[in-house]
Amino acid sequence: MCESSVYLINEEGIKSLFFESVDKLTPQENGLLLEDILGEKKFINAHIKEMALVNHHIVIEANK
Repeated sequence: MCESSVYLINEEGIKSLFFESVDKLTPQENGLLLEDILGEKKFINAHIKEMALVNHHIVIEANK
């Protein structure tokens, strides 16, 4: 499987799981639209901080 887990990093640098089994990540004008393998979607006003696709790990940070 090629899905990734998305983690939200806070101002203190602590990562917390935001969304699992993400299959599609689409940048939008004011944030990110995430979709999992079952078609569930989540939108967040954030940007990509880091992507480690071999490890199936994406880190996002809220826009200020």
